[in-house]
Amino acid sequence: MVSRTAAFTRRHPAPPALTAWLCAAATVLCQILYSVTDPGGRTSLTVLTVLCFAAASLADAWSRCGARAAVTLAVVAGGGGLLAEVTGLHTGVPFGRYEYTGLLGWPIAGVPGIVPLAWLMMAWPALLAGRALAVKPAGVVAVAAGALAAWDVFLDPQMVDEGYWIWSSPEPSLPLVAGIPITNFAGWLLVAVLIQAALHRWVPRPPDPIPGPAAGPAPALYLWTWFSSVWAHFAFFGRPWVAVAGGVLMGAVAVPFAIRLGRGFRWARVSA
Repeated sequence: MVSRTAAFTRRHPAPPALTAWLCAAATVLCQILYSVTDPGGRTSLTVLTVLCFAAASLADAWSRCGARAAVTLAVVAGGGGLLAEVTGLHTGVPFGRYEYTGLLGWPIAGVPGIVPLAWLMMAWPALLAGRALAVKPAGVVAVAAGALAAWDVFLDPQMVDEGYWIWSSPEPSLPLVAGIPITNFAGWLLVAVLIQAALHRWVPRPPDPIPGPAAGPAPALYLWTWFSSVWAHFAFFGRPWVAVAGGVLMGAVAVPFAIRLGRGFRWARVSA
């Protein structure tokens, strides 16, 4: 049976957990508004979406594993993402040659400050997916890295079409994802492996198995991002083949993750 303390905690969430849910709700609202906004007015919504999603991930990490986990997430995923982007921008390694157009603003060594927050925001739910679907460290890192890198199949075409960055040599591209070099996805996978390996090593698993992957907004945001990205690329962005490619690749993690979450919720109800 669940202890009275655990039951009270679920009925009355701690401030970081409540903050995470509020930021997650704001993220979904921003994404919905983005899809129905004219292209010329989407930049502010892009920035707001990343800020809200990043705040949700940080608060979710704090609520599950403590403040130290949130700091670790910020340093490893945010700092690691920034380092990878600065290196890639100035050397072409590991993503290929590209340049930012300046529309996203607030550059750090040429990289918009919002970009490392995008790495941070998705790294956390991807790690939770890896931990939910694998047990051994190598398996956790592999699934989590794949979960993070697969998201870029949706992200990069969308952001390039918005004019936020430009590729010098967009070919050869990933099948069905025209205009984005395959080196970009290879670079994303490499950086994702390094980030997730560090996060899995330095952020402990939550001690309570009931919250685990089945509580908190971060897993829901991962699944929402997958579903909404498929729909948006079909219905709004004019990239149906990206919807197919991203739907399959990100869905390879999202679908079993959703099944695992459903089982976790059923177990929680039985144990309550």
